[in-house]
Amino acid sequence: MKIEKTIIQGCYIIEPTIFEDERGYFFESFNQQSFEELSGLKTNFVQDNQSQSTYGVVRGLHAQLGNYAQAKLVRVLEGDVMDVAVDARRDSPTFGNVVQVELSTENKKQLFIPRGCLHGFSVISEKATFFYKCDNFYDKASEVSVNPFDESLAINWKIARDEAIISEKDKNALSWSKFLKA
Repeated sequence: MKIEKTIIQGCYIIEPTIFEDERGYFFESFNQQSFEELSGLKTNFVQDNQSQSTYGVVRGLHAQLGNYAQAKLVRVLEGDVMDVAVDARRDSPTFGNVVQVELSTENKKQLFIPRGCLHGFSVISEKATFFYKCDNFYDKASEVSVNPFDESLAINWKIARDEAIISEKDKNALSWSKFLKA
């Protein structure tokens, strides 16, 4: 396993060691001991989630705050996505920084997103199956959303805004500037 630091404190791109031969491939998608040794972070995942979406879907930017904040380990089982994390931790030295990484079936990369960061992704292939582990349970009352197309964040979703398929919740989400004032 290889772990690469990003410009967000505690956010890592993870590349598994892949063993391939004529039968196919094998890799550990997560090894807690290796993760802790390489990142210095301890985590205990309690919930797995999976979604499937078609080209043009943009999900996010969402986070849970307070007692229900969640760290996530995200990956793609099928297809390609542009995955995005935004540091929304006001006391973080990397507050406001944005990380974008393409996750795909082919590259098998994963992104570890620490608690207190906004997260979202766009589907840039015909369809994508997205899988993620969380270290805390979902709590609707603790969730906050920022509009994924807020221009001040300058996120390149690789999807034109007029082609994006987004939920009403995300269309009506806070702007980054209103999130900063909340």
